[in-house]
Amino acid sequence: MKPTLVLLVRHAVTPTTGIKLPGRAPGLHLSDEGRRQADATAGRIARVPKVTAVYASFLERARETAAPIARPRGLAVRIERDLGDIDIGEWTGLSLKQARRKPEWEIVLRHPSGFHFPGGESFTEMQTRVTEALARLVARHPGELIVAVSHADPIKAAVAHALGTPLDLFQRIVIAPASITVIAYRPDGPAVLTVNSMNGDLAALASR
Repeated sequence: MKPTLVLLVRHAVTPTTGIKLPGRAPGLHLSDEGRRQADATAGRIARVPKVTAVYASFLERARETAAPIARPRGLAVRIERDLGDIDIGEWTGLSLKQARRKPEWEIVLRHPSGFHFPGGESFTEMQTRVTEALARLVARHPGELIVAVSHADPIKAAVAHALGTPLDLFQRIVIAPASITVIAYRPDGPAVLTVNSMNGDLAALASR
């Protein structure tokens, strides 16, 4: 049985990328540079044959990254709510400087499996949500190649799960804006084909 290939795309940059923790706050759109990044990523994926579906998180920055990927193929962007960013609750809108000053920041970095954002969700809950969403998409598209546009922490959590890496080490994985990560979901388990790809031809990976 052919594997289902999932191209996990992180949304492109916004005006707050690397500055604030937007969480799930609505109304955050791609910057001009982000739109250029999204178009470049779409151009890379356009060279991959037989993409059958494009999914995105419900947040604007993910939907706007997904649009130029779906448009040339005549596909609609299908919203999958569980691809959304981690719900950081009361931390929403904090600057990174403010977050780093919190005593809990060391837990976020070194023991994320033991942390629950006040008024939000835990990293464990987020990983379960995202991996279950991907399992549903794989079941819906057996043997196909699909795109899922999400966010840094959910993609890192999905990669860690696929590799069998403990969640407490997932912060060692880097997922840059507009990067592409490819996981093949096979009957005997997942295979991570590439992580955080920023340039180059994906067609060879997609043909595996």
